[in-house]
Amino acid sequence: MQFLRDMLDKIAPEVEKGGRFSKLASTYEAIDTLAFSPGHVTRTGSHVRDGMDYKRMMFLVVIALQPCFVMATWNTGYQACLAIEAGAVPLSDWQNALFQWLGLAYSSGNLFSCLVLGLLYFLPMFVVIHVVGLGIEIINAQMRGHEVSEGFLVSGALLPLILPPTMPLWQVALGTAFGLVFGKEVFGGTGMNFLNPALVCRAFLFFAYPAYISGDAPWIAADFMGVDGFTGATLLAQAAVTPGALDDASWMDAFLGVIPGSMGETSALACLLGAGLLITTQVGSWRTMAGTAIGTIVMAALLNLLGSDSNPMFGVPWHWHMVIGGWALGTVFMTTDPVSSSYTDSGRWIYGFGIGALCILIRTVNPAYPEGMMLAILFMNMFAPLIDHFAIRRNVARRLARSGA
Repeated sequence: MQFLRDMLDKIAPEVEKGGRFSKLASTYEAIDTLAFSPGHVTRTGSHVRDGMDYKRMMFLVVIALQPCFVMATWNTGYQACLAIEAGAVPLSDWQNALFQWLGLAYSSGNLFSCLVLGLLYFLPMFVVIHVVGLGIEIINAQMRGHEVSEGFLVSGALLPLILPPTMPLWQVALGTAFGLVFGKEVFGGTGMNFLNPALVCRAFLFFAYPAYISGDAPWIAADFMGVDGFTGATLLAQAAVTPGALDDASWMDAFLGVIPGSMGETSALACLLGAGLLITTQVGSWRTMAGTAIGTIVMAALLNLLGSDSNPMFGVPWHWHMVIGGWALGTVFMTTDPVSSSYTDSGRWIYGFGIGALCILIRTVNPAYPEGMMLAILFMNMFAPLIDHFAIRRNVARRLARSGA
């Protein structure tokens, strides 16, 4: 690290004001502060200081996402291996050559084999997202003369987790650019956006290219490099069209994440581990998560009372809603976004309750779109400032009444 520090110090005069590469100051600052502490810090006692700054907060969220990364990689490869073992998927020559070189067989029982095959899908998507996303962040910062924000660390980590493994990379790049530009940069950048950029990306891809992000085909990683895909409906899609579809399914498999779906959304257990870290470090609000869970339970219970004769989704109990689709990932990592969610304590309860209730409502009343978490969060993002406004007014009125003013 000392070598990197010396090299950055040597370059510093060239990127400072008046230097030959002063226009690249924001890019230099991003690299410098990513590897080391910022050069300008408060050293007096005039401010209340905390060890938690924005960069550390973003890094903690990324660390909390690590169980989802591991599960996304393994389960993507595991589902592909199951399709291969069933003889439903032809193999590409380069895939065969790679596995022969590594001395591996396509086996769902081989942990390393599933991880390697999963990486063939997850890693290219991860790289494309970060190349496009960081490029947009750097260009935008240099155009405005701002520092490069660490906000993309979380968006870049979430994006590959909420997309199916077979999504074409050019669509991933296009969706990433759209989500960042129209979900964040046009409003002034990180901290100014009122919508979650990762969900804006997913919404754009869903409505622009629905065949690649809905239906039965995208969820099994088996069409890489032009190989035809193997269709496999998600449990949520099955429940939406077939009465009693979940009766023969394993709730524990859904909780662990051993089911088809978007790469990082399948494992409620991995999300629960991340929630523990976020709540312990107070980076994520437990009130928002609890409010979402309560809204889900209440709305699902009410719909269960109506019966499932007219709509199979009316009969799905709340404990199933929490382990299928994107409910767990959305509740832990997206409802708690500090920028686009409510920031008052009472507002967080209302905000979370609204997301949970809307998610179930969208899932049940719209058979063409069984997944409702994304739209529920985006919808409540728009109402978060209004919720906080009335929460603050209520607190002010209560304090005035208490003081007798």
